[in-house]
Amino acid sequence: MGLLKQMEHVVEECESALIAKITGNDPVELCDDLRRECDEHTIVCNQHRVLVPNEYTVELAPEVHAELAARGGQVGQQLTDVLAQHATKRDYEWAGPLAVHVTAADVPNGRYRITSTARAHIPAGALAARTR
Repeated sequence: MGLLKQMEHVVEECESALIAKITGNDPVELCDDLRRECDEHTIVCNQHRVLVPNEYTVELAPEVHAELAARGGQVGQQLTDVLAQHATKRDYEWAGPLAVHVTAADVPNGRYRITSTARAHIPAGALAARTR
């Protein structure tokens, strides 16, 4: 493993440990809850097509979010990767481009809250063309 890969691995382990320390639980629980959010909002179009939301927001307690941001965390991308793998295994189809946004918020349980929505992909020029 190259030096850069080793450094990336160490940073990822530190982020996971930090999340576990601050949230009081294993990061696996957050990933499981994210997958559950996806599974609970499926729309079965037919036996070969199951649509799922493509935009997810993970709201973290402000202190958790600030600590991750200070460390230059890539948590949103890591969570996006988790969902992409989950959808591949289940043959889900995204409603549009997949994105997981990690934000700071006052969450009721002091840990995190996950929400999702389906947003269609709209090309940048589409709205401009309609308003003319």
